[in-house]
Amino acid sequence: MGIKKMTASVLGLTLTMGSGVMSSCQWRPSRSSPPPLTDRTIPPEATISLKESWDAYRKRFIQADGRIIDWEAEERSTSEGQAYAMFRAVFADDPDSFDRTLKWSESNLQRRDNQGKPMDSLWAWKWGKSASNQWVQLDPNFAIDADIDACFALILASDRWSRPDYLALAKTKLKDLWNFSTLTHNDQTYLLPGPKIAFQQGDRLTLNPSYLAPYAFRLFAQVDPDRDWMALVDSSYAILENSASLSNVGLPSDWVNFDLKTGKYSALESGSPLKTQYGFDATRVWWRIALDGAIFNEARSMNYLQAHLKPLQNRWRKDRKIPAQIDLQGNPMVNYEATSQYGMLYSALRPLDPTMATEIYQQKIKPTYRSGFWDNDKAYYTQNLAWFGLLAPHDIAQAMKGKFPPTPK
Repeated sequence: MGIKKMTASVLGLTLTMGSGVMSSCQWRPSRSSPPPLTDRTIPPEATISLKESWDAYRKRFIQADGRIIDWEAEERSTSEGQAYAMFRAVFADDPDSFDRTLKWSESNLQRRDNQGKPMDSLWAWKWGKSASNQWVQLDPNFAIDADIDACFALILASDRWSRPDYLALAKTKLKDLWNFSTLTHNDQTYLLPGPKIAFQQGDRLTLNPSYLAPYAFRLFAQVDPDRDWMALVDSSYAILENSASLSNVGLPSDWVNFDLKTGKYSALESGSPLKTQYGFDATRVWWRIALDGAIFNEARSMNYLQAHLKPLQNRWRKDRKIPAQIDLQGNPMVNYEATSQYGMLYSALRPLDPTMATEIYQQKIKPTYRSGFWDNDKAYYTQNLAWFGLLAPHDIAQAMKGKFPPTPK
């Protein structure tokens, strides 16, 4: 199939991307769909920080062999960090960093059995120094959000840099992702955060709302039509909407339990290391859902954001700050804030409440940025979420415009 090239300027980064590569389906928004999101003015210095911060991140966090180092956690590496770097490299037009990061991940994170044979194509989530001072996989379980982000990046990279091998790898991973991390029950399909043995106990599932990426599932449906990825779009919105009822103010939680038999959600036990609270995981929900609305004009995206961002908008208007963690009663759990959260909020508020988005940028994001880093040069998680927030959903949608037509509902 021929590739028609298009060029889009996104926050100062020039992107040359193919058009109409994956699908020829025609799609028109339904009458219930909101109008397409319009661009909002972004502070001009943010265009500089995106380029500068990627250069700084590449030098500070990406080793020559492609390993992403988490300086705040004993110099370990995670599948999440590897996937984030791949995602950013696509939009920064950095094929070398992308390829090095991918190759290190494939060489070091591939899950293997006791005989050393590959178990699947998914990545072990944690790699670092063992008690015996060896650099190895510290936990062979996979965290599926990383594999989702990696597949999304592989599909875009395949098109942008004319690398069919990337698309072939993405398809292999998607088959394993579906087989090992989805569960169908009573005609409903759910995304599990990792292996079924870890996140299904009888009729009870443990779910992470911030792993749900309906925009990615729509793209997967186009390149992998053998699996019903659109079913995950619907279950994602159902999980997000219904699990938010656990919070008295309607916020998403880091982790929730779901009972397949009753259809009810519940908080995790108090002694669990996984918490049912609005925290560092849950903040990613805003960006992921805004991305679905921006790229695919999904009405449920704006409806969800309008309904569930309200408690944070009200808190900002009242206090001019938002705590990093909030309990199910809507009370602050800590007295500190998180630049990573403000980055995610900025991306979602740009189309919803541009005035507040600008305030958050000027008062909370911009002041923490110095010489290529937000907060400090050790905070790998913050660097990624702040960068994603400034490369807002609308800008990603503009870069992908015409490339991957929305999948019919």
